[in-house]
Amino acid sequence: MTDTTFRALVADQKDGAQTVELKRWSDADLPDGDVTVRVAWSSLNYKDGLALTGKGRILRRFPMVPGIDFAGTVVESASPDYRPGDGVVLTGWGVGESWSGGFAERARVKSDWLVPLPDGLDARHAMAVGTAGLTAMLCVMSLERHGIDRAREVLVTGAAGGVGSVAVRLLANLGYKVAASTGRPEQADYLKSLGAAVIVDRAELAQPSKPLLSERWGGAVDTVGSTTLATVLAGTVYGGAVAACGLAGGPDLPATVMPFILRNVALLGVDSVNCPRERRIEAWQRIARELPPETLDAVTTDISLEELAAKGAEILKGQIRGRTVVRVGG
Repeated sequence: MTDTTFRALVADQKDGAQTVELKRWSDADLPDGDVTVRVAWSSLNYKDGLALTGKGRILRRFPMVPGIDFAGTVVESASPDYRPGDGVVLTGWGVGESWSGGFAERARVKSDWLVPLPDGLDARHAMAVGTAGLTAMLCVMSLERHGIDRAREVLVTGAAGGVGSVAVRLLANLGYKVAASTGRPEQADYLKSLGAAVIVDRAELAQPSKPLLSERWGGAVDTVGSTTLATVLAGTVYGGAVAACGLAGGPDLPATVMPFILRNVALLGVDSVNCPRERRIEAWQRIARELPPETLDAVTTDISLEELAAKGAEILKGQIRGRTVVRVGG
């Protein structure tokens, strides 16, 4: 195995403070794993914002390359499942937190964590999906399995964010009437361009509500949690379901059991970090079929590895719209 050098955005600690710096690393700096990937693209997610700014204790050790997802090409493999030249995608599994991540030109990981790049997606568009888009698809799949009522509105909270934007597009493409909730009224035209039929002011959902409200939502994808999730549950129709995948508004749930025991509402937890490989593959194949590249371009902004560090604070402040992909390799 050759010891190749490459660019890496490295988080470290100095005098008790976190630093983030673009450095030259080598294969010797990477953790053990049976597959080495030349990273072409990564993306910026909320967790990455926490890692880049040193907030939230996302990084478990130092030095560490953040970046919870990446797409690229296998260059070395000791696994029978992958050969040099294979296109692959990685999301989750603690990569970019406790394992060297995607903000470097090379990554060495466990083959079980990888998914083959599906037909119809190149590396850039795979990262336009990334962890956020995969999470959105898993939410949609959960709602489909529950059998939510297509005649009713389906709500997406945090709709202008990464998960929300992809969820709006997916649900609209599948024929659902989508209500998109956002606290940024200037994003209304953007959300309508993704297929949202109704724009809901975030403030309507952010206030404490009665245990039960008028039945409105046939289902929902919630990225916010806390009071917003409680209000959404209170307004979900009999037999409806809410797929919960985020906690941007907080980890608490100030709700009652009333929606569950009087309206048979289901709360569906959705996790993309440790999602089984078979379900990941199914989700990625559906993404390739149902989110064509030109659709993804509408929600995607490109940045370079050099620009990345400054973007961490922006995503934490809710100033990033849609998906931000990072050109890592050539």
